[in-house]
Amino acid sequence: MIPTHPGPAPRPPQSRTRQPELPVPRGELSSQVIAALRDGTPPDAPAQRRGATAAEPYGNDLQLALYTLYELHYQGFHGVDPELEWEPGLLALRRLLEQRFLAALRRDAAPRTDAAQALADLQIEPVGHQADSVSHHLERDGNARQFREYAALRSLYHLKEADPHAWVIPRLRGRAKAAMVAVEYDEFGAGRAEDIHAELFAALMRDLDLETAYGHYLDSTPAAALATVNVMSLFGLHRSLRGALVGHFATVEITSSPGSRRLANALRRLNAGPAAQRFYDEHVEADAVHEQVVRHEVVDGLLHAEPFLDADVAFGVSATGFLEDRLGERLLTRWRQGRSALLRTLPDTDTPPLGDAP
Repeated sequence: MIPTHPGPAPRPPQSRTRQPELPVPRGELSSQVIAALRDGTPPDAPAQRRGATAAEPYGNDLQLALYTLYELHYQGFHGVDPELEWEPGLLALRRLLEQRFLAALRRDAAPRTDAAQALADLQIEPVGHQADSVSHHLERDGNARQFREYAALRSLYHLKEADPHAWVIPRLRGRAKAAMVAVEYDEFGAGRAEDIHAELFAALMRDLDLETAYGHYLDSTPAAALATVNVMSLFGLHRSLRGALVGHFATVEITSSPGSRRLANALRRLNAGPAAQRFYDEHVEADAVHEQVVRHEVVDGLLHAEPFLDADVAFGVSATGFLEDRLGERLLTRWRQGRSALLRTLPDTDTPPLGDAP
């Protein structure tokens, strides 16, 4: 039963009160897409094929073009006709870009085990010199500027957290569907608008003096981060990839709790506000429970009903890890060089008083 709350309706989340502006193009493909959305006319088909064939699958141009097309299925863009969501020419271009991206993932992130072993491997926490993830760095050595950059680029997902995974619900049945809905119910605030995880992340951003508008940091976000968001939409929007989406979802839930604990520790070390700390503290507790539900009900339920999807679930796990590793490598390399990991450096005037960390 959905709970009711007396009194006036809660204020809508600040992050979703207006549509974002179209991004700045990063090459031929993204220029075609953005021009088509601005003018309401489909891009030229021969140019589509040439551009998609030549584009780097993990590069800025293709990933921005794909992200922009996917956003038509979420919040859209200011001034863009919502009917373009189903414009055949744009869908044809999206398909070309998806095929290029998916082929690269199948080549570079082919699973080496079955789904059960892939998920078991995720539970092995690295130690010593192997503990070199972004969350380990931010917990031990990260400074306020680096954490703010991390929050800015992660906002492209967290301000719509759980939305991409919801696409799979109509494609599941039985145990898998019931368990998936139960986890998503928590992600969407368990009936309370103020507890929707996307709104909790917006509160984190306010504590870090970041702009909370949906999609605000798109022009600052590198391709490696766009790819981690695009892969969710790729898996979620295709019924044929439902197993991969479940593998992605399981990866997120299994790895979230320990990573969130490290990020919460980093925010405490940096003297961030309580709202910033709450977002990751919430994930430490919630995702520890979600992990068990996802592994034993969502994944097991899916594979009991459709055992032939085992390889797809394993692919979803490996593709997620591959893209997250690419992003982590970019962030750590830039930060250790004393450089910004973003395409556009955050304004100095935004810097919050987070402790005395360097």
